[in-house]
Order: sequence, then structure tokens, then C-alpha cells
Amino acid sequence: MHAHLTPAVIVFDVNETLLDITTLAPLFVRLFGDENMLREWFAQLVLYSQTMTLSGLYTPFGELGIGALQMSADIHQITLTEDDIDELKARMSNMPAHSDAVPALTKLREAGFRLVTLTNSAPSAAPTPLEQAGLSVFFEQSFSVEQAAMFKPAPETYELVANELAVQMSDLCLVACHLWDTIGAQAAGCQGAFLKRPYNALLSAPNVPTPDFMATDLTTLAEQIIHRAQG
Repeated sequence: MHAHLTPAVIVFDVNETLLDITTLAPLFVRLFGDENMLREWFAQLVLYSQTMTLSGLYTPFGELGIGALQMSADIHQITLTEDDIDELKARMSNMPAHSDAVPALTKLREAGFRLVTLTNSAPSAAPTPLEQAGLSVFFEQSFSVEQAAMFKPAPETYELVANELAVQMSDLCLVACHLWDTIGAQAAGCQGAFLKRPYNALLSAPNVPTPDFMATDLTTLAEQIIHRAQG
């Protein structure tokens, strides 16, 4: 019945795409007096995760996150305590789902797509962040880049999903609010669905892959994917 669906598997990024990282902001306001420090920290975390992978090195994302918080504190001459680090860990494990997540996931599941996640975060003990947010029921599997010991957008991270599910790369569509993630997925042979959340935008430059799908909310993005598959 659903054999015509291409892509057959929708792969969701987790942090910021499904889960709302703005719930980390109070920590950054308290430490730095500036909620925009959340973005500076997250950008450092992404930069250094990719640096580790390009350098052939690996440290779990959460550990790099703590290191990046210490780095930001050092740069801004703030003293970080164990309590601050504990608060970061607690907030990272309790991020709520974005309001558009459940409606979009429901639509895609009802349309017959297979749904999985692929996150830079290491696997965590139950309840996982996805379980805490009430989203795990939608996914047949949750993949972590830890299996590849590399971070997105290394091609091996997307290939890991295709290999585990025994599908072709072209059967996958990655949904992410980070263009660096959809660029990596498309370069590796997947389709890319770009979610334009606040603080995320297109990069126009030669050879940058244009996303196959694009919207400012997950529900619209899901409808685009379904419409094209049924078209």
C-alpha cells in the first residue's frame, strides 16, 4: 500500500529540531546575564564536535557540551561550579518537545513513513530525552552517532542509519533545523528537509545543496514530504 513512498524513512535530528533547547536559556542568563550566550555555547559545541571528527578524534557530545560551557565561561571570565554543570546536564535531559512535533510526527506515521532519530548525543539511560518529552513512541529506532564515533555531518553517521535499517541512502530523508546537517545528509545521498526554526537560515553559496523540502514549522514540512510522496 505504501510501497510508492520515497523517501521511505524519515530521519529526525533531535536537539532543537524536535526538542526545545531554549529551556536551557535560564542557565545562560544566570551565568552570563545574556540569553544569547546559549547560541554562542551551542555554536562552540557544534564547531568542536565537527573539529573532533575531522581530526579523527571522538568525545561524547555531552562531555564536549560541558567543555564548551567551561570554555565560554573562561572566555567571558565567569567562574563555573559543579552545580552549574549539574544544571546543564539536568536541563539537557529535560528539554520539552516543540509544539509542532507531535502533529507532524502523527501525520507522517499515518501516511506510512518509517520514523527514526539520529542524534549527536550519546545514548542515555532511561528515561531518555525523547521519552521524557513524550516523543519516543513515534520512532521505531533511535540512533546515536556514538556507534560511528563520529559527529554529523560525517557521511558515516547517515550511512549508519541506512545500514542498520537495510535501506538505500536515497530511501532516507533527514529532517533538521541545522543546514549543516541537511548539507551533510544530501552530500551522503539522502534527501534533506530543512526546518527554519528561529536562529536558523539558508546559506547561499556555490555548491551548497538546496534542501529538497523547506518550511518554518514541522507540520508544514511533514505535509510537503507527504504531498510529494503521494504526488
